[in-house]
Parts: sequence; C-alpha cells; structure tokens
Amino acid sequence: MIECRLFLTGDPGSGKTTIVERAIEIMASKGIRAGGMTSREIRRDGVRVGFLLRDLMTQEQGILAHAGQADGPRVGRYRVNLSDIERVGAASIRRAIEGADVIIIDELGPMELHSMPFVSAVKSALASPKPLVATIHKRASHPLLTEIRSDPTRKIIEVTEGNREELPITICRMLKLCE
Repeated sequence: MIECRLFLTGDPGSGKTTIVERAIEIMASKGIRAGGMTSREIRRDGVRVGFLLRDLMTQEQGILAHAGQADGPRVGRYRVNLSDIERVGAASIRRAIEGADVIIIDELGPMELHSMPFVSAVKSALASPKPLVATIHKRASHPLLTEIRSDPTRKIIEVTEGNREELPITICRMLKLCE
C-alpha cells in the first residue's frame, strides 16, 4: 500500500472536526473501519468550557482540557488533562495502528502535543503503512508539526468556507487512490 497522509488545517471553527466525522461516516458505509480519535468542544450555557476526546473504536471518552481543571499545562484559559490524553488519545492511536483500516487523529494542536506519549503514538502512526487523516491546529508550533508541514509527500488541505462541504468526499476519494 502506498502511504497516504492527509492533513486538514484551518481557522478554529472552520469545520475540521465535522469534515473528519462526515468522512468517517462515508468510510463506514463502504466497510472501511476508521480508528483513532476525535475531539469536540464541551459547552455549558452556550460557553465553551473545555474539550472532550473520543476513541473511535471503543467510544471511550476523556477530557482533553477544561477551564475548571486545577492542574496540568495551561493553554489559553484551559488546563490540559495529560492523563486523559494518554489514556484515551494516545491509546486510541495505537489501537488504530493495530486494528483499523484508516487512522484518524483530530487534532494535532498545542493541547495534545504537551503529551510525549501522544507525540510518540502520532510518530508511530506516521511510520505505519496505513492511510492517515489528521487535523492540524493552524497556528500551533511544535517540532512534529514542522516535520509534517515540511514533508512534500504529505498533503495539507486548508479548510475554507468554499471547500468544506465537498471535503469529506474528497478525502475518501484521495484515500481510495492510496489503496
């Protein structure tokens, strides 16, 4: 199998996670098993208070970061939950390498990249022959992201208002070419 590495980037709120979730639905309808993780906002009374992680294969969830968390690295007004990133995030990536058809990582951003086990799991996914779809925080800076952004064999797609509706299908078509 030819390596296929697709990365979505864009402004916060541009629809990266929604695009990945729709692509996963299309894959499932074709019998392709996606594994890895997605992240979603946690809102209380319409206000974002944190972020949730979800393992795509087990449906296990954890807190990525929360404004009310007492400890952990600070990113903006949130504190990062390193134990859940490792327990849910890194574990989901390792599980996907072993048992999924496509590896999903939503997202490679400043919160997740505080965890060295998470970074290690991502590097293992990049070394795997399996297709990979990931989202990258647009302004995040980290040696792993520099490596990804500078590798011409990796396809980085900027999510815009003009392309976000067709991107789930485009991603699946691009993955099909990699089989």
